[in-house]
Amino acid sequence: MAQTTPIPQSQDDADIVAPIVAEQTADDATRAAIVEQLAETESADKDDNTRQVLPFITRLYGGLVMLLGVCTIPLIIYELAYGIRQVLDGNVTIDALALPFILSCVEVVVLIANAACMAVFGVQLLRSHRRHAARWAYALMPLTLAHGMLSLALEGFGQNLLGPFVQMAILVALSVTLDPALLQERQLQWHLKRMDEHDAYNRAVQADMLGRDQSGKGYISLDFFNIFWLFVVGCVVGLAIETVYHFVLVHEYQDRAGLLWGPFSPIYGCGAVILTVCLNRLWRKNPVVIFLASAVIGGAFEFFVSWFMEAAFGITAWDYTGQWLSIGGRTSGKYMVFWGLLGLAWIKFVLPYLLRLINRIPWQVRYSLTAVCAALMLVDIVMTLMALDCWYSRVSGVPQSAPISQFFAEHFNDAYMQHRFQTMTIDPSKSGRIA
Repeated sequence: MAQTTPIPQSQDDADIVAPIVAEQTADDATRAAIVEQLAETESADKDDNTRQVLPFITRLYGGLVMLLGVCTIPLIIYELAYGIRQVLDGNVTIDALALPFILSCVEVVVLIANAACMAVFGVQLLRSHRRHAARWAYALMPLTLAHGMLSLALEGFGQNLLGPFVQMAILVALSVTLDPALLQERQLQWHLKRMDEHDAYNRAVQADMLGRDQSGKGYISLDFFNIFWLFVVGCVVGLAIETVYHFVLVHEYQDRAGLLWGPFSPIYGCGAVILTVCLNRLWRKNPVVIFLASAVIGGAFEFFVSWFMEAAFGITAWDYTGQWLSIGGRTSGKYMVFWGLLGLAWIKFVLPYLLRLINRIPWQVRYSLTAVCAALMLVDIVMTLMALDCWYSRVSGVPQSAPISQFFAEHFNDAYMQHRFQTMTIDPSKSGRIA
């Protein structure tokens, strides 16, 4: 999680940050030198074209990305036209209402949008426009995630996910490197470390500057580090709430975890991130507005997760059929109300305290600690997806001859998976797999 205590972007910000950095310096000459250096950084930040040229390897990657994006669009259109021609000529028969066909159509749209954005992203890297490149990197992340999820639903877990995985890793690395807010934070960190300004940093924390949206439009800065820790806290807190709720309701303990290891429910982690992103600019609004928005967003998200798990793995994790305002058994009015209350509490009460808690991560280790935790979480998620994919294959009667399949059959067999994911059942006939 990275908090954004920016190098000043306006004269008002300069009046705030410059005294924090300069107050305890040894003499007036040192203070003047530091203020002058920060002023130069402010001036450079105002015009994206005046910034330092990006490293050659980054611009080379930008050129390759631009070419890939420009060349991919006509190739996709050509293959789409060829497929349509084959159908019209009667060489290929399709079922337009079949789930695999619908998923394939959505994947084509996502690939075209991804290619177009990659082309623009590459241009911004070539021109060394850090701010715009960082924004396009953030825009590409959900498209890359959608591509990976669609590929997983259509083809299962395999080499087909390598491309989206590598692209997502590069986008995360570049967004952290390019994002001006994070760059400014690292520059301020360097100044504070060189000057040993621990007291100044503590005053910045107490002033509630770190991690806040400096534009004033939202409450929290939506950068990678903030989002990651919101995801982790959402995973743990959501699992705890659901476990207690189930115990109170049926007087029975049930393991509600969603990953192979740890007390994590990624559904609630993703829900926390989505609610934060969607409601960040509504935090000053009327509680009724926040409640209604949270209910709609949470209900739509729950519906999508239920549908995707069924399409990708034939998994049914919950069924609300027969409940008030049930929508296909995937969500209901009752749980949309719960999502509304959770969203309201999250934005109005939990988020401010959570931001202060995240600020307690030691300044010197926040990057390394976040990187290690993110790597561990990634391993947990990937292993869980692979275990679910192998579980699906075993239930489907697919021979488990590959070494990786045998490994999961031995260490994460059907009994283990059913015990770990006690709310899940698998029916391969419900999935949208191509084969």
